[in-house]
Amino acid sequence: MLNLDNALEFTDFYHVLFDNEEIELGEATLKRLETSFEFLKDFSRNKIIYGVNTGFGPMAQYKIEDEDKIKLQLNLIRSHSSGAGALMEPLYVKALMLARLNTLCLGKSGIHKSVAETLIALINKDVTPVIFEHGGVGASGDLVQLAHLALVLIGEGEVIYKGERRDTTSVFKELDIKPAQIKIREGLAVMNGTSAMTGIGIVNLIYSKRLLNWAIFCSSVINEIVEAYDDHLSEELNSSKLHPGQQKIAREMRNHLSDSKLTRDRNEHLYTNGADKNTFFKEKVQEYYSLRCVPQILGPVSDTLDTSLKILIEEVNSANDNPIIDVETEHVYHGGNFHGDYVSLEMDKLRLAITKTSMLAERQLNYLLNSKLNDILPPFVNMGKLGLNFGMQGAQFTAVSTTAENQMLSNSMYVHSIPNNNDNQDIVSMGANSANMTKKVIENSFEVLSTELATIIQALYFLDFDDKLSSATRSKLEKLRGIIPQVKEDRPLYVEIRALKEYLRNNEAY
Repeated sequence: MLNLDNALEFTDFYHVLFDNEEIELGEATLKRLETSFEFLKDFSRNKIIYGVNTGFGPMAQYKIEDEDKIKLQLNLIRSHSSGAGALMEPLYVKALMLARLNTLCLGKSGIHKSVAETLIALINKDVTPVIFEHGGVGASGDLVQLAHLALVLIGEGEVIYKGERRDTTSVFKELDIKPAQIKIREGLAVMNGTSAMTGIGIVNLIYSKRLLNWAIFCSSVINEIVEAYDDHLSEELNSSKLHPGQQKIAREMRNHLSDSKLTRDRNEHLYTNGADKNTFFKEKVQEYYSLRCVPQILGPVSDTLDTSLKILIEEVNSANDNPIIDVETEHVYHGGNFHGDYVSLEMDKLRLAITKTSMLAERQLNYLLNSKLNDILPPFVNMGKLGLNFGMQGAQFTAVSTTAENQMLSNSMYVHSIPNNNDNQDIVSMGANSANMTKKVIENSFEVLSTELATIIQALYFLDFDDKLSSATRSKLEKLRGIIPQVKEDRPLYVEIRALKEYLRNNEAY
């Protein structure tokens, strides 16, 4: 049971999202919520506070009478429930809810405790609010996406429950979930924040870490396939560059290949036995960059993941709505903590890094398929009759097409601000857009990697040196061959490659 008295960690998200760990309000959290709520209720008397007794955005110059304050919050929620596009997948909505719950429970939003209680009920009972991918621009937070969350919290709108899209009212009645109470500024507090982009971003990071490990796995196996020299992975070479990511990737590849009988020691082939007397070397003295420079290519990806994780966990443990209620100083501060630039920039960086990962996979795939490059495999790893059969030729087109889409999707959203809201929001983050585009790039990259791995498996069938492979490679080989058997006679591969993609997406490489 996850207790919200402490700051959330990355592992907490993983356990709630993938292990269905339940959540509870701790005593300290409950006290924070009640103290903050009571303070705001008293403090807001005879004062003008944005979103409590004023309109919103450009309408903030209009004072709202006391008898209309609850209707003000309801009007805000209902009017901004205007999302479009595809539905957010339940896993990403669950991450959004946990992110929003955590920031509200910091006690800096002045909300009634029922908001947190209803949110917890939705998470624990696996009820998913219907939220659309297209909506907020990431400046007054993820306004539209979070409006759809708020709509469900007050018992309206739609939810997904047990795979079925239903009216919130009927599901709440069936599960005995009580709607949140609107008292002071609960609508604005739920909607004004970065929790959609952050929740999506954290799921992106979970999958990105898994994708990176599979990229390391594939790169290591290819080094075995081509019997590469091992010094490009050496500690001595990689520690001469100070980047921790590069050193980490090289170390993990060394670990993978530690008991391989296929990688070669340069000392035994090029530094001794009269090697200097040769005038021509049929085998390359150094491998192609897509094999030799993996630590230098995936190292920045690893470092980017670590930085993004740090920033997103800071964001999820921050108060990111407006205004901010500070009980200790007995004051309400107006500002812009809802602005999503931190998350938007990290998602742009992550998207670039994952796109480069897919580009590396595509080049390694091309190396395996091009017999003139590798000089050890038949064209397209075709184990049928050349000319009559095609091997992995058709699959390459899809990988190349998907990689090209990634390259286009890697354009920045962080610098793509469009003023809106009567120019009140004159510079915005587009953070949710950036997070969703990154989600697409990650999905695409799993597709490219699955095609690469399918080709690696075919190459290992052809070379038939399983007894020389590293134990790390052999530990996965039987399972992977069960997903995609040897291709001798041409057959449709899309079902097997899709199954391989799902295996990569849902299982760890190491």
